[in-house]
Amino acid sequence: MAAIDRLLQLMLEKGGSDLHLNVGMPPKARISGNVIPIEDGIMSASQMETYLSEICPERRWKEYLDTKDLDLAYEITGVARFRGNYLYNHWGQAGIFRQIPAEILSFDTLKLPEVLKEFCHMTEGLVVVTGPTGSGKSTTMAAMIDYINENLSRHIITIEDPIEFVHPKKKSVIVHREVGEHTESFGAALKGAMRHDPDILLLREMRELETIKLALGCASMGMLVFGTLHTNNAPKTVDRIINAFPGDEQNQVRVMLAGCLSGVVAQLLCKRQPKGRVAVHEILLKHEALPNTIRSGAIANIRAIIESGKNIGMTTMDWSLMDRVTDGSILAREAFMKSSNKQAFQHLLKPGELEEAEH
Repeated sequence: MAAIDRLLQLMLEKGGSDLHLNVGMPPKARISGNVIPIEDGIMSASQMETYLSEICPERRWKEYLDTKDLDLAYEITGVARFRGNYLYNHWGQAGIFRQIPAEILSFDTLKLPEVLKEFCHMTEGLVVVTGPTGSGKSTTMAAMIDYINENLSRHIITIEDPIEFVHPKKKSVIVHREVGEHTESFGAALKGAMRHDPDILLLREMRELETIKLALGCASMGMLVFGTLHTNNAPKTVDRIINAFPGDEQNQVRVMLAGCLSGVVAQLLCKRQPKGRVAVHEILLKHEALPNTIRSGAIANIRAIIESGKNIGMTTMDWSLMDRVTDGSILAREAFMKSSNKQAFQHLLKPGELEEAEH
């Protein structure tokens, strides 16, 4: 048993999702959205090194010492899997470990919008799942891949750093590839994937220009590509993809993206009542007006496309927030804090809550 196992299990017992380790501080965990201590002891530099090095292969440990950053997966057999991120900060070595649910949660369990199944039945194009760190993007994508695996016969290649959800054998053939372990980089894996006859590619993150460029290329070649970005809504997602390219390439990218973008799912997590968290979504689907909007650079018009497509399942984040307030899942104050149109929620706040929210 590794020394860190005790802390990871303590975090799980307390209902936490992420373990935060920093030198000079007690171990902390994110529990119902808040980062709080889970025991009193202050961590020393030598303790930290033991916790991190003990569960890290020697080759990867050397990589961490050289580059100061590392992502890896760790499993406590029979308990849970975790995605670990090693880093250096002002106090020295540090680590953050996020629990990966042992069971891949289904559409029904997560209460995902039914319209997301439309993306699963597509045969080509780019589908981007977006949201800030910790918003549940990976869990939502895993549910979508599981739905495909359960219902369709597809060849799916996932390219991840590290591998998070391991999908069991069902109807589809799923090949998991880990950057640093099975391939040198996202770019190298994507280039290889083009020759591996995939129906679906899943990219855990479209971080770099090369990765975004190759993802667009694969989607344009007739593959269905799922990828994630750290943006908060559909218009910002389109902007982020275009602006990742140099100015002299952006017109060409607009044309390419206009031809292959099949949809955007933006996701946020809110504090559920009385406890836990619940996802809210903004959903952009394929629409006849979307390609020309992207080609012409009129990105602000994407909001109007979503609003006009409510009858086919499109939704804005504010509509989704209002639905969760109406059904009692979240408080009006939480919706107000997360909304883009504050005035739509202001009248729902109790006396004094507006001043409190603004501070």
